[in-house]
Amino acid sequence: MNVSSVPLSFNIIVDETSRSLAEDIIVKQMEKFNKSIIFNFYDIDYCAKLVDDIVGVMSKFFSKPGSYYSDVLFFISLGLHRIAPKTQKRAILLDCDLYFKEDVALIFDEFKKFKSTALFGLAPELSPVYRHVLRHYRAKHNTTTFGDYYHWNKTRAPNAPHSNGFQGYNSGVVLFNLEAIRNSEEFTLLLIKESLENLTEKYDFKQGHLGDQDFYTLIGCEYPHLIQTLNCGFNRQLCEWWKNNGYRDVFHLYAHCNQKIVIVHGNCNTEIPK
Repeated sequence: MNVSSVPLSFNIIVDETSRSLAEDIIVKQMEKFNKSIIFNFYDIDYCAKLVDDIVGVMSKFFSKPGSYYSDVLFFISLGLHRIAPKTQKRAILLDCDLYFKEDVALIFDEFKKFKSTALFGLAPELSPVYRHVLRHYRAKHNTTTFGDYYHWNKTRAPNAPHSNGFQGYNSGVVLFNLEAIRNSEEFTLLLIKESLENLTEKYDFKQGHLGDQDFYTLIGCEYPHLIQTLNCGFNRQLCEWWKNNGYRDVFHLYAHCNQKIVIVHGNCNTEIPK
């Protein structure tokens, strides 16, 4: 709240237990910063019913049974256009482990940069997770940029959709063009089982385990026109798990971010320096 120059409206998906906790935190923050905000709560069970068909399909490809990312929350973004009021045209979905270093208005300004075909806006994944997940595809296609780190000073594949590399996307911060999503037949078709079977088969994407983030990354591979790539400063992830699990030699190439840091993401329970 202390870094926002614009009015804020929060829509919070909660269960009954966490609702009172969230409300208490918000009220205390409003008192602390002497600011008023609008906030609405959405019951997780109600939301889950609205996106049950989407979750049923996605979970078969992008989560492991019983895992942390098998929860409905990690797929709910793909049905947010059903949950949000029909009059709402845009939305920003934020993980709860984020810290804003700069004005919240800066992330809203990114909507102005959306290409005409973009439905979503996401920043890059800053770890080699998709180098790992796509390793079999990369072995068969040694000129692909998919799963490769960004080569900022040179073009690896001039005719490729991601000519400088493609690290995949991180869904800790997602911008939604809700109006366009609701009207997109192309996106609707991507949510069916047959479409995902074709995509995961094409890219040998057999180890998806990060929920909606895996879906966005696959869409970035095959349908890059649907996603606006935000710069890394809008989702500066701190997780170093892959640095300590097989990719120490290249981790720094993926984690590199020379942009102004607007949002810090303490994923993997990483402490955020204030």
